Amino acid sequence: MRVLYERCCGLDVHKQSITACALTPEGKEIRTFGTLTDDLEELVDWLKEKKVTHVAMESTGVYWKPVYNLLEAEPIEVLVVNAQHIKAVPGRKTDVKDAEWIADLLRHGLLKGSYIPHRAQRELRELVRYRRSLIEERARELNRIQKEKEGAN
Repeated sequence: MRVLYERCCGLDVHKQSITACALTPEGKEIRTFGTLTDDLEELVDWLKEKKVTHVAMESTGVYWKPVYNLLEAEPIEVLVVNAQHIKAVPGRKTDVKDAEWIADLLRHGLLKGSYIPHRAQRELRELVRYRRSLIEERARELNRIQKEKEGAN
């Protein structure tokens, strides 16, 4: 298959660790990073050092969000891909194999990224959702108070 992106990276993102597989003309390099801010900044620096132009990761849970937030500020194309679209070949699954598989699919242009709104829109959505949860919590409290009043005559 034809290589579309010479310098790309696949990320297998979890709660406590991120396994990265960078594919460049110099070869393949695999590293594991933590998920704290310092670790994520180290990941970004490593990607810039490798001159990676495209990154892909699975959209499992919410663990991709901090990684995406840092990478979107860089001149790197970031794809967040539905995990169902990149199911690996059956067999033993490891983080390294997943990262390699994602990087290989990305390298050949076989991945389609999910729609991720701009940062301002994401922040507004979070604010609106938080406001809605506060309103719902207030209504629950009022209902509890009303129930206690009715029970006490």
